[in-house]
Amino acid sequence: MDRRHFFQGTAAAAATGLAGCATSGMGAGAARTPFAVPQAMIPVVGSDEMYPVRRIYCIGRNYRAHAIEMGSNPDREPPFFFQKPTDAIQNVRPGTVADHPYPTLTKNYHYEVELVAALGKGGKNIPVAQALDHVWGYTLGLDMTRRDLQRAMGEEKKPWEIGKSFDHSAVIGPMHKVAQVGHFNSGAIWLKVNGQTKQNADLKQMIWSVAEQIAKLSEANELFPGDIIYSGTPENVGPMVRGDVIEIHIDKLPNLSVRIV
Repeated sequence: MDRRHFFQGTAAAAATGLAGCATSGMGAGAARTPFAVPQAMIPVVGSDEMYPVRRIYCIGRNYRAHAIEMGSNPDREPPFFFQKPTDAIQNVRPGTVADHPYPTLTKNYHYEVELVAALGKGGKNIPVAQALDHVWGYTLGLDMTRRDLQRAMGEEKKPWEIGKSFDHSAVIGPMHKVAQVGHFNSGAIWLKVNGQTKQNADLKQMIWSVAEQIAKLSEANELFPGDIIYSGTPENVGPMVRGDVIEIHIDKLPNLSVRIV
């Protein structure tokens, strides 16, 4: 049985108990579980549908100036990716200011505004020229970062997952279908803290385009519907404190706001 059929969640697949694989909740009707695990979902604009999230991928240092400020070589070094758990998602409704909890263990909590691409088709070794055909929709979000923990772990040559993968670390807006907004090759992306602009760039400044990110990711992992990709943040990332109001913007998408509590 190939992985695509496995993830379709047939009763046979649910019964096999294949090591190293998971049904991600699909086929749950055929399986008896000891408890329920909520599925991460993102509301879809103009619909009663919910977009189910399978994996959250994030690309690192994908704007030249941000790569420099993080001490990296920006001249198209091979892209690298990390993941966040799906239950890190915090849905934020446009027109509201959502409370966002300041996390534990950190004294240097950073914002990173990003375009988010959501896949509707999967595959392996996807050509760049066909990659955007796999995108189902887009939204904007914040890749929240415990920067002190990330840096400390990096200095110790240890995985810095604790700096990126924690509760509420994937702030995100509602999903807009490609048919509604098209694709994003350029356009303003900015972030304000208490009304003061901190990050301000254009999506065309990404080192690796969304299509290239999908192609590169599909070389390492088979991609599936439900995978979302945080596509990188511009320069001038910085700290937040309790009481700060963060507003983010990408052209063609509604702004999002959170208050750090």
